[in-house]
Formats: sequence, structure tokens, C-alpha cells
Amino acid sequence: MKSVKIIYSKTIGRWLILSFLFLMATQAHAQQSLSVIANQEGAPAELSSKELKSVFRGEKQRWDAGNKILIALMKTNTKLGLTVCDKVYGMKPDQMNKYWLALVFQGKVSAPYYFNSTTDLQNFIAQNPGAVGILDESVDTSEIKTVAVDGRKSI
Repeated sequence: MKSVKIIYSKTIGRWLILSFLFLMATQAHAQQSLSVIANQEGAPAELSSKELKSVFRGEKQRWDAGNKILIALMKTNTKLGLTVCDKVYGMKPDQMNKYWLALVFQGKVSAPYYFNSTTDLQNFIAQNPGAVGILDESVDTSEIKTVAVDGRKSI
């Protein structure tokens, strides 16, 4: 009887620890802050949440300065790409890919540019006026700026 209680207690203890770790991991994923970065030419220094959604959904296609908006995203099979799908688009990766395919097929927009690494994404934005993307860090260089959203540097 005593050994059954010990095994039962150890099993419950392990289950509680694993549950706690899983909860912490999902909370960390949900709270990951993202930054909107853009080429120095084109994008404004600040956007509202509504404007941000309009840009990243392909509804707004030119910046007020006239530059064409070039959307740069991490591939949806990357950790950051998954976070952007969820937090910015409110979609699963397959849904987001279908969303963009439909818009491109209808001739309404140009497809976003997808990257495997944050370095490649940053290089693309630095080299293309009007380019905008989302990273999990702020970037402020002579070619790239972090765009505030509703007055904050992260979303």
C-alpha cells in the first residue's frame, strides 16, 4: 500500500511539473514581442495598429511618400514565421499562405518576400526602399529603422 502511494505521488508530481513547464513555454510564445522594421526610405516612423494591419494584409500598397510597399516575412515554417502568422495575421500558416495566394492569383497584390534567416530579411529591407518586415528584435542602422506601432517599439 505504501509503495502504491509513493508511485502515485511521483506520477502526480511529474505530471504537475510537466504541465507547469508546458504552460510556461506557451506563455513565453504568446508574449514574444515583435518589431516592425523598414527601409529608411518610404515607411513612416510610426503606424497605428489599423495601418499596420492594412500594410501587412496587402490593402495598402504604397507609402505616403509614393514608394511601393515590399513586405518581407520569415517563412511560415520558422519559429518567428509561426509567431507572425499568429500574432499579426491571426491565422495558421496554411491559412496565411492561402490568403496571399488568393490575392496574388487575383492580381490584387504582389506576393510577400519570404526568408529563412533574419539576416537575409534585414539585408533585403536594407537594400530595397519601401521594404517593411517583422522581426523579434529592434533594428536601427543607417539603412533600417524600427517603426513604432501605436507609439511603442514592439507589438
